[in-house]
Amino acid sequence: MVLELPKRWGKNSEFEGGKPVVNCSTIPIAERFFTSSPSLTLKHSAWYPSETLDPHIVLLTSDNTIRIYSLNSPQTPVKVIHLSEADEETLRLNKGRAYTALIGETAVAFDFGPLAAVPKNIAGQREKEEVLAYPLYILYENGETFLTYISLLHSSGNLGRLLGPLPMHPAAEDNYGYDACAVLCLSCVPNILVIATESGLLYHCVVLEGEEDDEQMSVKSWDSRTDLIPSLYVFECVELELALKLASREGEEPLESDFSCPIKLHRDPKCPSRYHCTHDAGVHSIGVTWINKLQKFLDSDEEDKDRLQELGAEQKCIVEHILCTKPLPCSQAASIIGFWIVSDILGPTMVCITRSYECVTKPLLSAIHPPCPPLLCTKQDSLVTVSPLRILAESQDSFEKSLREMAERLADKYEEAKEKQEDIVNR
Repeated sequence: MVLELPKRWGKNSEFEGGKPVVNCSTIPIAERFFTSSPSLTLKHSAWYPSETLDPHIVLLTSDNTIRIYSLNSPQTPVKVIHLSEADEETLRLNKGRAYTALIGETAVAFDFGPLAAVPKNIAGQREKEEVLAYPLYILYENGETFLTYISLLHSSGNLGRLLGPLPMHPAAEDNYGYDACAVLCLSCVPNILVIATESGLLYHCVVLEGEEDDEQMSVKSWDSRTDLIPSLYVFECVELELALKLASREGEEPLESDFSCPIKLHRDPKCPSRYHCTHDAGVHSIGVTWINKLQKFLDSDEEDKDRLQELGAEQKCIVEHILCTKPLPCSQAASIIGFWIVSDILGPTMVCITRSYECVTKPLLSAIHPPCPPLLCTKQDSLVTVSPLRILAESQDSFEKSLREMAERLADKYEEAKEKQEDIVNR
């Protein structure tokens, strides 16, 4: 369901000139489809990022299918992308759940990247002109990421075909977790993917061109005509503190919380290098401070891409728990059901709506600032620069000795001056 608010006008730019009660129009999306398929559920939805076309909405359903609808024709999809093989579509369990859902081979989220030129091997050799399309990154529950290119203006070549899974470096036995729940593509060059898991782990992955020695042609890759597909280089891993840790008493082991929950990722429209995570424990804000340093590294034509991990160790991202709705492990979770960033003359402001329909606002900084330097009292003695006056004051013997020597010098000068005055008088 899409809700359309009325227009604003008047002195204060209020809805319908400031009427106390306004009427909003609603547009049901795929109403007949969901009514005739009650077993299907909506996994994820997002707007198609084009600014020139009419508004389109993209839906991911539990049958591993992505459908794109236009608001002008909300009952018939203008494009359908199947994410599972035809043979598996007929294998259903009770309540319409596929066998692939049992082993995590179902898509749970997706996100669009910025408009880019489609590689020649994907666009097709017949296309002489450069084809522009939006890369669509699709995340599966088992941690695998697939890629497809979407363009509502072009349909040639392999546009719309599923590519992947994208190789991840360095490789991990558990494929970086089996509880993936959200993916976000930061609008920068190269693209940076953020993959979130329900256990509170965030993986920052850099999307780079694939190498020839990579195992590109996986068994699950459906398009055998594609030579190279991008690779994901895991730059760093961030662990969110979903539940605050309590200080343990003496002789007791620290309490460990196994609290986990789905995480949603949100862009920051005012700061491209920052994004926000909403969950049952509140809101986390993550500032990716190493983007500029990464771009300089890639512009230097450095061939050793394994050094990306070394760059990640030099400068970490900044994580802030800006809103906590679960202060204690025993507290009841209060999930965030609504989140947005608005901007006015005072700067960006975060607006959140909790599960109890409470609206919380909090001002945000317009840019990422490094953390405050540590206090002098927290540094080690070998690193502290002590002033000379403090050294003189702490060394009592040296201080008294200096005063004694100064007094003796003044006394000697006084005696010399007295003798000279007596000689003058005697003359």
